[in-house]
Amino acid sequence: MPIRPFLSGQAFDPETIDRMSEALQGVCDTLSLKVVDDAATRLVARKIIELTQRGVRDAAALRAMTLKEFKYK
Repeated sequence: MPIRPFLSGQAFDPETIDRMSEALQGVCDTLSLKVVDDAATRLVARKIIELTQRGVRDAAALRAMTLKEFKYK
């Protein structure tokens, strides 16, 4: 599932959105979350968006940093 529904009007280039979507799917898979519009997925998406706004653009880095934020080993 793309991250687009969680962007709330924020603009990113298509390539960045693809990487963010890949990271969202990867984090949700790791945490056994369904990629649907629920509180847990929104929290993950917000963290990925925040990291992207800080300049992280690599899907693997976004995944790793998001999982670290949620204390997942």
